[in-house]
Amino acid sequence: MTTRYLETGAKSVLNAVQGMGFRWSVNPYRGCVHGCHYCFARRYHTYLDLGAGEDFSGVILVKVNAVEVLRAELARPGWQRGMVAVGTATDPYQPIEGRYRLTRGILEALADARTPASVVTKGPMVIRDRDVLAAVRDRAGVSVCVSLTTLDPDRWRRLEPGTAPPHQRLRAVEVLATAGIPVGVLLAPIVPGLTTDRANLEAVVRGAAEHGAAFLGAGVLHLAPGVREHFDGFLSAEAPELLPLYRRLYPGTRAPAGVERSLGATVADLRRRYGLADRPSPALGSGEPARDDASRRVTESQLSLGF
Repeated sequence: MTTRYLETGAKSVLNAVQGMGFRWSVNPYRGCVHGCHYCFARRYHTYLDLGAGEDFSGVILVKVNAVEVLRAELARPGWQRGMVAVGTATDPYQPIEGRYRLTRGILEALADARTPASVVTKGPMVIRDRDVLAAVRDRAGVSVCVSLTTLDPDRWRRLEPGTAPPHQRLRAVEVLATAGIPVGVLLAPIVPGLTTDRANLEAVVRGAAEHGAAFLGAGVLHLAPGVREHFDGFLSAEAPELLPLYRRLYPGTRAPAGVERSLGATVADLRRRYGLADRPSPALGSGEPARDDASRRVTESQLSLGF
């Protein structure tokens, strides 16, 4: 399938967020070539009269004026330098970023405005911007969250067909950690019946620890309307034997609380085993504890967005 990139202008790029560990979000693109079958953001494509299936990964909107608009918004007298999460509804380091460099420009604008930021991505290209990430770190505080669901090649290819291999992502964690960038792993989403076995979860946690992750969060798959229909089609093609399980587990958007608690307890045990439970986040420039806490809140909050 050929991907179409449509250049578009944005009137605003700062999106106000409530009830999360960050105040604002910025997304330089809409749609994502990674094509993760579980991605919660698929449903947003339907707001554009596009499909949540192939259109989501095949029609990418590029907000070509995003950096210019963001700089204007950050320059407003009332801007209070609230935490900005970059990439909550699209991966900011999907391959087209190599051409447009919008994410880099956004980080530069945040650094210049002394505004704290967090980035969530599956794209190893994030290491390109470690100089700018360091600038944000030193001026306001920053964290990078690298998303992983599995290290198994077969499961990776089935669930996340357009993403970089998991070990490339772990290498990115290592490079950022070596550069002094606060970086961790999001073991998310945990996909019932596909990535829930302890061996799979342990491999991700162990890999995170071995590559210098400062923290690790986890969250179980959510299936909102629009995403559910696409994911059901994926299961029908790839794992039809799991369809009865999903009918039981997902009468609504979330799996039963008991399932989430059980998986959360497993991950917590693995974090303790591999030393991630007590490992502090690296210093964020000034070394102020409040900034360290902010990075942790962003990490946990972004999990609820489906990454």
